[in-house]
Amino acid sequence: MSVLMNFLTFLVKVLTLPVQLIEAVGLYGIYKRFFPFLMYRVSATYNKKMHDKKRDLFSSLPEFNKPGGGPLNILEIGCGTGTNFPFYPSGCKITCTDPNPHFQKFLQKSIADNDHLTFERFVVASGEDMGSIEDESVDAVVSTLVLCTVKNVSQTLREAHRILRPGGAFYFMEHVLADPSSWTYFFQHVLQPAWYYFGDGCVLTRATWEDLEAAGFSEIKLRHIEAPLTFMIKPHIIGYAIK
Repeated sequence: MSVLMNFLTFLVKVLTLPVQLIEAVGLYGIYKRFFPFLMYRVSATYNKKMHDKKRDLFSSLPEFNKPGGGPLNILEIGCGTGTNFPFYPSGCKITCTDPNPHFQKFLQKSIADNDHLTFERFVVASGEDMGSIEDESVDAVVSTLVLCTVKNVSQTLREAHRILRPGGAFYFMEHVLADPSSWTYFFQHVLQPAWYYFGDGCVLTRATWEDLEAAGFSEIKLRHIEAPLTFMIKPHIIGYAIK
């Protein structure tokens, strides 16, 4: 089976050669301008299907408010179009980062639609390098469908850990690598070369839970679930890790 998987993966890589050439000559940036519009559409569908999971996950956010009260400060990594905003508690202060500046147009609409939140700022930055965000400055860091696209998961988690205050929490909801005995695992590997370009750097084959377990958090509450989504991204992890 592994021989067949490797052979088919090679064929898909060959088929993506024109896209690789487009990226090499710098024209892939055109897709990056279109990608936020695509994600605006896709995220709406994802939110409907994952509504209950998101509601349950973020319902515990108030537990991580700083001692003495005040607004809950949240940093969202790879905020995209702001689809998590409806699930955040009223009165939160939100800082957003994303490496793609073209998301800001759609983010502004989400800000306008969620006036129960206070929007602080939008920072164009990758998850691996958020140097403009101060150490120990937020109560919670949120990452949903982001660790699949960053170039270095471990470095992104180090940055999240740095920015969290002691006792704060890193919230995550990410699609991950399937069980090796499943057909999903097989097709995740076969289709990954094409999916990478369609998903603007998205990787289907990451065992992200291993990076979380090695990231130095004091406690991790993590569940593996099967999301009601297309088979390649059904395997998800969901939960939070406490600094």
